[in-house]
Amino acid sequence: MEHIISVLVENKFGVLARVAGLFSARGYNIESLSVAPTLDPTTSMITIVTVGDDRIIEQIMKQLNKVVEVLKVVDLTETHFLDRETALIKVHTKPEHRDEAIRLADIFRAKIVDSSMINMLKPLGIKDLVRTGRIAISRETTRTASPRREPALLKN
Repeated sequence: MEHIISVLVENKFGVLARVAGLFSARGYNIESLSVAPTLDPTTSMITIVTVGDDRIIEQIMKQLNKVVEVLKVVDLTETHFLDRETALIKVHTKPEHRDEAIRLADIFRAKIVDSSMINMLKPLGIKDLVRTGRIAISRETTRTASPRREPALLKN
């Protein structure tokens, strides 16, 4: 089963390498990985999409919590969450197919990224494709696995 794991970490050199190394050292695959600083510039949020049964995900979360710079680990799959992915697609079309490409983009309002849209555009001739990793956020309070400490919130 696919899981989206949210990892709040200290924004320090080498943390991402340690987190990614934890997966590769144990033979787990990362389907998607996205990382960026939070509102607090001393912390970053890593969103990892991986596949595994409950036992594997539990082990991954326990191992992540052992990394010193990890502040909080949440399996968002167990919560109500929003997730998005961005794609930039260059389409090489023949003049007679341009209207169809525009129609498909209109259907998806150029905001929704869906592999079905990509599959629909393939016959028209995709020239290049670049995608971000998925990002996700909980819709409600989440349960955490052994939180270490909460970062200080920025005050206005």
